[in-house]
This record gives sequence, C-alpha cells and structure tokens, in this order.
Amino acid sequence: MRIIKVRAKRAFNPSKIPGAKWSINQYVGCQHSCMYCYAKFMCRRYNYGEWGSWVVVKENIPNLVRGKYVSGYVYMSTVSDAYQPIESRFNLTRRILENMNKRIKLSVLTKSDLILRDIDLLKKFKSIEVGLTLNSFPSRIRREIEPGAPKVKDRINALKKLKRSGIRTYSFISPIIPELTDIPKIVEETREFSDFHYFEFLNVKASGPKFMRWIRENFPETYKILTDKDKFEKYVSDMISAVKQTGINV
Repeated sequence: MRIIKVRAKRAFNPSKIPGAKWSINQYVGCQHSCMYCYAKFMCRRYNYGEWGSWVVVKENIPNLVRGKYVSGYVYMSTVSDAYQPIESRFNLTRRILENMNKRIKLSVLTKSDLILRDIDLLKKFKSIEVGLTLNSFPSRIRREIEPGAPKVKDRINALKKLKRSGIRTYSFISPIIPELTDIPKIVEETREFSDFHYFEFLNVKASGPKFMRWIRENFPETYKILTDKDKFEKYVSDMISAVKQTGINV
C-alpha cells in the first residue's frame, strides 16, 4: 500500500452529489479495494496505480475545519471511506469530528464498523446521519470484489449500535446487482434500526471494463440484464415493486 501525504488548501469543496452541498475528503483512494467502485476515476487524476493500491492522506484537514461553518449538508468521504483501515493510523476522521463546528449538517457513509469508535463525537452534532453500505454477496464473492472491506454482519452490527446510541441511521444498499443482491433479505435484517434506506443500482459505466468482464465470466445472465436496456428496466421495475412491498422509508 502506497501512502502519499499531502497538504490540502481547503477542507470543504462543492459537491454535485444529490442532497449534498459540500464534500470533505481527508483521504483519496480506498483500501477496501472494491472492484466496482465508482471512484476509480480518481486513478486518472492521481496516476498512482491501480485502485486500492494507494491512498492520499491530507494531513492538515483537521486544522482546516477548525472555526469554519458551511450551510447545507456536508458529505464526508465521497471518493474514499472515512473509516478505511488507515484511519486507525492517522486518525484524520476523528480529529475532523473533534474540530468541526457541531452545527454543520453532516452525513457519513462507510463500510466499516470502525465508526463505532467515534460515537461519542457523532452524538455531539445537532444534525447527523450515518449510513452503512450493505449487500448480500455470498462470502466467496464478497472476498473477491470487496477484498478489503469488513464483513457485512459487522456492518449491520455497527448500524444497530449507532441507532441504539440515538444517531439517525440509514442502510445504503449498493451496488444492486441482479442475481447477487437480495433486497428483501437486507431490508428485513436492517429495518428495525434504520431510519430509512437508500438503494443504488450498479453504475455499469463507472464500475469499469474489468468488473464487467468479471460479471460476464461468472454471471452471464446478470451481464445480459445489465447490458440490455429492456431487461435492465424490467429488473429495476421489479425491484422497485419489491421495495414498496416492504413498507419501509426510502
């Protein structure tokens, strides 16, 4: 793993993600190494090698947030994961939470139960929501396409503990992939401790040719659905119907 230490000019940057006005990325790159990650486009900008083999560490960001206030939602780590393993070493996320104005509306999405370490700080924010990215990939598949990410059962347990701590929580079911994602199963496992659920279908273009080759070789029927407009639209329609039948907040 290559670590590149840099100094950032600013902490908050305008975001084009729906619902977010600002983003903050103390890390760029991610040790979770998810094969399908949309943020792989950052490899073209940074040119440090394959996604998952490097992380840029913006060492001074905790100081840059001190005394700053921005209106609108701030999404933390839109091109990384705030609680990837390297956070245990650098503690940038925790230090940001310590220094950040607690009136800022903050949204944190992660795949890691390391977030439980910071419950004490998360509870201090007046407007906070925390999500865990979940899927129902079989263990063998998960280890292949999410090699550095924590087990799903650990993520669900983290979601449960966050909710019991009084924090607004959500389940982010992503990426939704035909044959591999069991939406009703995930909803049933998380509905009691999720204030709402987000659903995101696989972004075929952003996932890249390597992942799509993997899909084609291992799940040919899935590949057909993802690459055929009519079949994909029917799949989406069926999934929307399945979600509505669960009666959850989305």
